Amino acid sequence: MSVDRAVSPETPTTATAPAGAALVHRPGRWIDNWNPEDRGQWESGGRDIARRNLQWSIACEFLGFVVWQLWSIVVVYLPAAGFNFSTAEIFWLISMPSLVGATLRIPYTFMVPRLGGRNWTIISALLLLIPAIGLAIAVGNPETPFWVLLTIAALAGFGGGNFASSMANITFFYPVREKGWALGLNAAGGNLGAAVAQLVVPLAVATAAAATLNLPLAGWIWVPLILIAAFGAWKYMDNLSSARSDLAGSIAALREPHLWVMAFLYIGTFGSFIGFSGVFPKLILDSFPEFSTFALGPAALSLAFLGPLVGSLARPYGGRLADRWGGARITVCAFAVMALAALTVVWTLPLGNFWLFLGLFLVLFAAAGSGNGSTYRMIPVIFALRGRSDGAMSTGRKAAAALGLISAIGAYGGFVIPQVLNASKGATGSYDAAFYGFVGAYALMLVVTWFFYLRRSTSSVGHV
Repeated sequence: MSVDRAVSPETPTTATAPAGAALVHRPGRWIDNWNPEDRGQWESGGRDIARRNLQWSIACEFLGFVVWQLWSIVVVYLPAAGFNFSTAEIFWLISMPSLVGATLRIPYTFMVPRLGGRNWTIISALLLLIPAIGLAIAVGNPETPFWVLLTIAALAGFGGGNFASSMANITFFYPVREKGWALGLNAAGGNLGAAVAQLVVPLAVATAAAATLNLPLAGWIWVPLILIAAFGAWKYMDNLSSARSDLAGSIAALREPHLWVMAFLYIGTFGSFIGFSGVFPKLILDSFPEFSTFALGPAALSLAFLGPLVGSLARPYGGRLADRWGGARITVCAFAVMALAALTVVWTLPLGNFWLFLGLFLVLFAAAGSGNGSTYRMIPVIFALRGRSDGAMSTGRKAAAALGLISAIGAYGGFVIPQVLNASKGATGSYDAAFYGFVGAYALMLVVTWFFYLRRSTSSVGHV
């Protein structure tokens, strides 16, 4: 059968009220008796409430991704700002936010049921002020020790954790029939933050005279927007008393072998997206040193934003293609294109053609984004098929838990990719070995996808 047509992810951890129950609004913007599956309640005001919460959730998650990716573009300006760090130290500044952000995604998922979606969105948005202001202060002084910058880069991981809590919160607001679209908008809106950070920062920090660099602006310019987003969450978002955490579902999902298979695949898709988003500005500068910070003006490094932009926009199309052709087929195609693009980058780099380099990376980003959408949408169907065969706990509970856990594990790719590139550069003086490694990894992931989810099999998830 085709992946993603059978079921949509459920949210049985929401204690829904009986059909026809009236909504009760309590102080602190708490809502009782929320039941999005009740069409009467949904049409008589529930949809507007859900849409309002979605809009501000996207705004806060967007800024989370901005802060999460700030160091990816700031690091290429550090030499011009008077900092003298090694290549290895630069890569640690790039990869540390992803390491912390991926780890925070797990506890962040459980904060929504514990504190309320509105309350936690306000807190998580305000937490972004710490790494934003910290960056602004630290990069203004070239004497700032490396360990201080690394600590501030680690705190940027707050932005990476926002994705998990934001997705968990919006899941509770929407009925199954509209959940996919709402979560897709929420995810895409957040992912775009990576592109906007890499577009805006180069333009902002070098808007004065051509030889002047105002690097602290990379942090300060986001502070007013973070405050506005936190205020909007406080004023317009809601807490649902029906939202419940599902620790048992998470434990059961961890025991499921297919969770680990899909997590491995998600490292290849989302991990590649966030990992290459982080290193793309540095790769441009290292591969084409003539594109020094001011040689071609601030717009030169702003071209790096095209990578995460293309990857973000491709994500929903990957999900749509998975709806029609099956998630496993689209994922196999994505890994094939990613492997071919990475291999071609290595083979053509000696030509010194920047536009070819950029074009190949955009293909790589587009394939990673499409695969990101297709793998994410495979998960509910795989768990549904497994549930039919073993009769275990509600497949929706395990699928919902697996979505959060897999998104956390996949984000570790944002740490792995910069570190692999760092190891390659340190050992051989070039990035070629790393890219050959990526090609091998994508080929392996292609085979794993085919073996578990496409080949003819009598197993419960064969040929999905």
